[in-house]
Amino acid sequence: MEMDGRVVVVTGASMGIGEAIAKVFVDAGASAVLLSRDASRAEAARQRVGNTGRTLAAACDVRSREQIDRALALTLRHFHRVDVWVNNAGVGIRDAVADMEPSVIRELFETNFFGTIACLQAVAPAMRTNKEGGGTIINVSSVAGHIPVPFMALYSASKFAMNALGKGARLELERDHIHVLTVCPGYVRTDFGKHMVANRQGNVRPQSVRGVTAERVAQAAYRGYRKRQREVVVPWSMIPVIKLYQLFPGLVEWGMARAMRNSR
Repeated sequence: MEMDGRVVVVTGASMGIGEAIAKVFVDAGASAVLLSRDASRAEAARQRVGNTGRTLAAACDVRSREQIDRALALTLRHFHRVDVWVNNAGVGIRDAVADMEPSVIRELFETNFFGTIACLQAVAPAMRTNKEGGGTIINVSSVAGHIPVPFMALYSASKFAMNALGKGARLELERDHIHVLTVCPGYVRTDFGKHMVANRQGNVRPQSVRGVTAERVAQAAYRGYRKRQREVVVPWSMIPVIKLYQLFPGLVEWGMARAMRNSR
């Protein structure tokens, strides 16, 4: 298989997109380490992914550099290398900017943004020492990192920052043969909404929007990895929406304001 001998580490791998990405890579022949704040949930995901002889599960809170380093050391001890690191750990929020608690703001950025930076800084030196040279860092961001969403503005801000970080780091790490891919899903049908740091507002998403599956996002991420793309947007139908917002933001904002009125 095309990923034989490769080692993949996935943060936030206990459910949804993280678990699906781990499975795609393992099914292609890779070994994988599934990380989550909750070790028991990571282990449950590992069992669902299958091929347990080529996988490990461990606890890792990306807000702690010590825990990241420990997870990396575990990976190197068992598999002796890291070829792909997937920064998928993240939390959401649904609240008005003017009403957010400062502690909630910090908690979200500590996971979504600073956790991504800490993981990148931890794994880059290990990738530089790979015998073949280099590796790939995949940052799972969001379409909300291109289009700010009402009552999810803080989440959008963290993803805007994540997009900028990934694209800048891609240029910086290119000389070390480390590729950085940014994956931007639209609405995804997962239980992510149940794991928000705050949820005090209604949803502006129209009820007619069903979203894509985590498996579809994982397949898109894997194709992007194989093709060494700089960014993947899934579903592809969100690409013209992003371009429309860049050119005519007022039109897209009108549509979101209408959706907000209809959701009340």
